Amino acid sequence: MFDLNSEDSIISYAKQLKGQTLREACGVEIEKHGYKGKGNFGQILEKFYFGYEPNSDAEPDFKEAGIELKSSPLKTLKNGEFRSKERLVLNIINYLEVHKENFENSTFWKKNAHLLLVFYLHDRDSNLLDYIIKLVDDWQYPNEDLKIIKQDWEFINQKIMDGKAHELSEGDTFYLGACTKGSTALKSFRDQPFNEKQAKQRAYSLKQGYVNHIIANIAQEETAVYGKIIERPEILDKVRSIEEIVILKFHPFYGKSAEQIKQELGLELNQKAKSYFANLTNAILGIELGKKIVEFEKAGIIVKTIRLKKNNLPKEDISFPTFEYRELIETDWEDSDFKNILESKFFFVFYQFEGKNLILRKVKFWNMPHSDILIAKNVWDKMVQTVSKGTIVKEVTEKGIRKTYFPKKTENHVSHVRPHAQTRNDTYKLPVPDKLTGLTEYTKHCFWFNASYVRDEIYLK
Repeated sequence: MFDLNSEDSIISYAKQLKGQTLREACGVEIEKHGYKGKGNFGQILEKFYFGYEPNSDAEPDFKEAGIELKSSPLKTLKNGEFRSKERLVLNIINYLEVHKENFENSTFWKKNAHLLLVFYLHDRDSNLLDYIIKLVDDWQYPNEDLKIIKQDWEFINQKIMDGKAHELSEGDTFYLGACTKGSTALKSFRDQPFNEKQAKQRAYSLKQGYVNHIIANIAQEETAVYGKIIERPEILDKVRSIEEIVILKFHPFYGKSAEQIKQELGLELNQKAKSYFANLTNAILGIELGKKIVEFEKAGIIVKTIRLKKNNLPKEDISFPTFEYRELIETDWEDSDFKNILESKFFFVFYQFEGKNLILRKVKFWNMPHSDILIAKNVWDKMVQTVSKGTIVKEVTEKGIRKTYFPKKTENHVSHVRPHAQTRNDTYKLPVPDKLTGLTEYTKHCFWFNASYVRDEIYLK
């Protein structure tokens, strides 16, 4: 077994799990586990491998050694590298008590300063007892990350003290989020201390991008080369936030054309290349071309370059990755990719046409207000209903154009759904055949932000 008082002993014992399944590691008794629900992999791991009863104590799981055990699912990329399937959920936020704490003595820090992480490969077609455990190691936050996590914790705490716990969103912060706790969170509301309005139950969580950073470290993957906005972590002690650092770097270029910026920075860029604006952004931030911005990757920040017409309307609606129809109807809203997008932090770079020139107007960090997330959810709900019932195609015109029941731009001022494919033959399988046409697969679609929404609620505000 292992020594409860020894970090090394606990971690060494945990590492024996690598390459095994729970069934292999724990023996036949595990088949009688009786746990139900999303978190039962972790509960089974705690009881049958480490030998303690699952709990929600404020102390770390291995109190004597100061180590908190966490398990989390992985997915595999085409190149064989591992990525997190989801954020890493930590402890519940106690709205009534957390405002009395500071970061150093907080329940969050006491419980999560030293994590023991068990990552397993998720397979929806297999019994969870047969999921293969791929990565096991401990994690303590590097100083440069800890400064940002502390700022995130303080932001969440301030929002609670301002009586706005009901308005918390994962997009508020960088590495440490305040996430809802699964589908039960829809029914789980808690009192908050400075507002009579109840707030949805939330937990601290490490953003999916940050978990990917941990995974890459543990797996020692040779991933993309990163560049840092903040080379010296101590600079965060002198300014309000990483947002302020980034925005100040863009200020000297406001009102200048993309071509002028390129010349001032001494860049040789092909204006027709897809990477043109991304390279301009990197250069302004002092990041080498072709490198990913490490702080943005850890925070899961979605960067969007927007080209505005003279009337301030974006030239195009904003698209997001395509969704698989089967996954769409098999996933709860709380765990959906679309909700995850809506609760992300965005970084918008706005250029506006003046003749043929594109002028940098401004940059903006933004996350969607809770009220607008609920409006966009109506689009997701309609899609789930449409796909699950097999009522996709409304009519087929004489020219063979298929008109669908998918949510249109005129139905919702925030978002809509339309194709995002190279050709009509670029498809995903349907879980239910379409009733009108009998089709068993359909052209790839995605969720979009309406251009008018971007203008009115992001650029002009």
